[in-house]
Amino acid sequence: MNVKELNQLFQRDLDKLGQELMGYPDESKLWIVDQQISNSAGNLALHLFGNLRHFVGMDLGGVAYVRNRDREFEAKGEPREALMEELAEVKKIVEAALLNLDPSRMGDMSIHAFFGYPMSIGYFLAHLYGHFNYHLGQINYHRRLLGN
Repeated sequence: MNVKELNQLFQRDLDKLGQELMGYPDESKLWIVDQQISNSAGNLALHLFGNLRHFVGMDLGGVAYVRNRDREFEAKGEPREALMEELAEVKKIVEAALLNLDPSRMGDMSIHAFFGYPMSIGYFLAHLYGHFNYHLGQINYHRRLLGN
């Protein structure tokens, strides 16, 4: 898979994230934690924004960013409009970082070793895409669980 195709997938699924966030008729439900669910849709969206800004925007695209993981998991009640604005910004950052990434670097070793072993940038990007979709699925389930 090349960087252009990866960007297309990220952009498509970032749009799906926006559709999920807009799918809550009552935006206050974005922040509900219910039953065995430990993270709200709003917090998962913030987590995805932070993850992509850090690992794609900053590490690969050189866009300055200071990650605030406390905000990602502890913020409550931020307006949906603010989430949608942040989503639009993240889409631009991801697109610029991926489309400006020299394709020959996909085989370079990543600076991250989350799995306890070295991995290529291409492998790490595939991991980030899987991580994104795992949480996107959780958001979809959360929305439907709350009857939206």
